[in-house]
Amino acid sequence: MTVEIVGLVGGLVVFTFMITLLTRRQLKEKYAVLWLLVAVVVAVLAVAPGLLDTVATGLGVETPLNLLLFVGVLVLLVVCVHLSWESSRLEDETRALAEEVALLRLQVEQRPDEGQG
Repeated sequence: MTVEIVGLVGGLVVFTFMITLLTRRQLKEKYAVLWLLVAVVVAVLAVAPGLLDTVATGLGVETPLNLLLFVGVLVLLVVCVHLSWESSRLEDETRALAEEVALLRLQVEQRPDEGQG
């Protein structure tokens, strides 16, 4: 019974933390959805621990913990790939903006002084 309570509390803490970050605008919705989903799954598995056994048996996995760890690794892998993609995209965008700022600065510096004389 204690493990279920810890799992439920953990899921609720993560859920509450994500909602707090969303309301403070410190986390974008597209990132929070995944973590809210993880929190809900953890809470559901804590409330109904037999559900993991049923799913594991249905998928032919011998040990439910193996299924849980496999799914956890897949989720983390997807998150890492997504963050790498976002990082690459933002790096390209930052480079383009830096080049644009440099060109605008050059134009301003080369402009003849107007209204002075």
